[in-house]
Amino acid sequence: MIRTGIKPPGLREITKIQLSLKDYFLGDEYRTHSIFTGVHADRMRNAQKVENKTFEDLRFIRLGSGKGGNGSVSFFRDSHTPFGPPDGGDGGDGGNIYIQVVEGLNSLHRLNKSYQAGYGESGKGSQLDGKNGRDIILEVPIGTTIRWIPDPVSIRRSIRRLKDRLDMVNLKMGLVNNEIQLYREDYQPGDGWIFKERDEEYQRERDYFNNLNERVKVYDEEIIFEERTNDRFPILGIDLNKPTLQPVLLLKGGKGGMGNMNFLTKDIRNPRFSKRGRNGIQEYFLLELKLIADLGLIGLPNAGKSTLLRSISKASPRVGHWEFTTLQPTIGTIQTTIDKEPFTVADIPGIIRGASQNKGMGLDFLRHIERTKGMVFVVSLELEDAVGDLQTLMQEVGDKRMQNKKKLVVATKADLNESSGNYHVLKDYVDSMSWKILPVCAKQDENIQKCIKLMSEMV
Repeated sequence: MIRTGIKPPGLREITKIQLSLKDYFLGDEYRTHSIFTGVHADRMRNAQKVENKTFEDLRFIRLGSGKGGNGSVSFFRDSHTPFGPPDGGDGGDGGNIYIQVVEGLNSLHRLNKSYQAGYGESGKGSQLDGKNGRDIILEVPIGTTIRWIPDPVSIRRSIRRLKDRLDMVNLKMGLVNNEIQLYREDYQPGDGWIFKERDEEYQRERDYFNNLNERVKVYDEEIIFEERTNDRFPILGIDLNKPTLQPVLLLKGGKGGMGNMNFLTKDIRNPRFSKRGRNGIQEYFLLELKLIADLGLIGLPNAGKSTLLRSISKASPRVGHWEFTTLQPTIGTIQTTIDKEPFTVADIPGIIRGASQNKGMGLDFLRHIERTKGMVFVVSLELEDAVGDLQTLMQEVGDKRMQNKKKLVVATKADLNESSGNYHVLKDYVDSMSWKILPVCAKQDENIQKCIKLMSEMV
């Protein structure tokens, strides 16, 4: 027999809003533009060809939770009971979609573009409920953020139609307490019946069915209320900045439909109908990886960052004398002494003037220094205007990223002659900001241990 509780209260009022794509991504129009137009993907492919290393830090993904199984229409039968009571079981619930942070991962490239959780199985006779659908658990690196997005294809078309004006590409959404209300298309309360032998028109003309359906409507409303409550996602996304002990639920599967054993009443002795399973929900998300490292190495192209990282760590970045040698981030682990925990340093591709406006590959990788405890600015003394180069790096990184972080300037390619004019000018400028500065010559391992000591103190 079907059981229903008190009719749920009306859904909390949903606020309809309209945001431009630029505002939705908090003004970061350049990175947004590159991911939606495919520019970012092209850069990643080129980097993978050059460095023979697979790395991906931005990815669209389509996720679909499973549909619930249908309820069964069945009656008990044996040699002594040719016309027994209804015994159709309920359908299984559809599979859920979860996400979990796993240590040891440092890229999103292993994720598929689309995931579909399993469908719930239909109920069977002998009061056997259907099996629940298979759940999906996405495993992502520490530092991954996930945000809801509309269908990327429609967004890409709008960007093209509006000639790259991201401030004019509008997203319409409903909000409940700063959460985006998601919707699954499915039957309304009192619908979703499966009829056997007699069609729907026949049943809806019968008082016994209409009386039953009024009670089932309350049950349907409870299910829909639960769906609406679950089908919400934070407008600012979820920041997975530490390992999760339990998977985080993203999308919940559809509820299984009721079998005909639920509809036995004094007026309905042979219910030849059951309920369909509820649909799952399909949505698109943008996953962004911001590498977790203690320190970030920041420098112009060919400033000697990779050579420095190789000298102070166990990492083996590619070293060369051409610009943009490093095309993908590299993380090095530095062990100081046995009694101290090691710390990590991230080497990001060289920053050029205009990186904050998406010139070069700057914006593709500046995200990887946002979580660091400190920043190590690498400036080459071979160049004529070392102070100007440092100012360029500071301008492109921005005050917001540098806020509340410790800073160190490493002057590379030095002969350790601190009276050198270039170094002296740079040191005076750094001292005026109360930062620390150290000249090193990584190729000759000069001042490397002192550099490691200063970095350790920053951490």
